[in-house]
Amino acid sequence: MLISTLDRNSLEKFVRDFYVRVVKDGDIGPYFVEALGNDLNDEEWEKHYKLLVDFWWMLMTGEKVYTRDPFEPHLYMSRLTYDSFDSWLKLFKEELELHFEPKIVKKFYKKADVLARNFIKMLEQR
Repeated sequence: MLISTLDRNSLEKFVRDFYVRVVKDGDIGPYFVEALGNDLNDEEWEKHYKLLVDFWWMLMTGEKVYTRDPFEPHLYMSRLTYDSFDSWLKLFKEELELHFEPKIVKKFYKKADVLARNFIKMLEQR
């Protein structure tokens, strides 16, 4: 059953399931494995999940629970490409569609798309 109302628990399940998908991806998985390791249950991944749940919760609800610069960690990923962000967006939408009803998917994906495009612009400027 698809979720019709976003809450922190459903968001956390989505984030965790999304990264299971991500690390299996040949294009973007290596970025995350290199940065966080391949054990999705270790301390580094747990910190990453919490950070991302806070980040997406803030974007989706406006509640100020995330206070960091989301772009900064990506500055150190020298091999990021347009294709990497396209792959990320594709996987993101596929996972969203497995968890949430279309109205939430649409809102979520719109924010993710804007975010990815902004990241690409920032990477071009560095």
